[in-house]
Amino acid sequence: MSNETEAPAPRRRLLVLLPLLVFLGLAGLFLSQLLSGRDTSEIPSALIGLPAPQTNLPPLEGVNLPGLDSKNFAGRVTLVNVFASWCAPCREEHPVLLGLSQDKRFTLAALNYKDQPENARRFLGDIGNPYQAIGVDPAGRAAIDWGVYGVPETFVVGKDGKIAYKHVGPLTPDSVRMLLLPQIEKALAAPR
Repeated sequence: MSNETEAPAPRRRLLVLLPLLVFLGLAGLFLSQLLSGRDTSEIPSALIGLPAPQTNLPPLEGVNLPGLDSKNFAGRVTLVNVFASWCAPCREEHPVLLGLSQDKRFTLAALNYKDQPENARRFLGDIGNPYQAIGVDPAGRAAIDWGVYGVPETFVVGKDGKIAYKHVGPLTPDSVRMLLLPQIEKALAAPR
């Protein structure tokens, strides 16, 4: 006697093989991504080549610097660093930013992301202030306009006011030398 609820043999084989086929397909996809040579840590930005978002953030109170105003980008290469006092990687990259601040060919500006003003002031007071302008973004709305995934992130804005490069994560001496400085040099060499 045959059981009517039993699936036909070809169908049962397919059900048994289906998980294996799905696994092999996913493994092939992951392997192709791994072997592609593409930097998987690099997150592309849809804003590269577009004008920097219109931004006019108030200054950090208690620090004698202007806020972040995108109108000031025109005619000068600007690095916009997104940081917060509560961000451990921001503390890690800070010595690198202090070094970059010595280069007077560009402006180093900051977008202080979802931070308490007293914490941001203490952070900069404790480990130094590399910035020439600091805009406060308490709700994170400006960061959304900039396409920020998280902190820290650093943008190179060219003399034409367009975003030339975006670095996601903390800057290191190697990432500055190999990635950021070539982009800054390119932006400095470009016409207005």
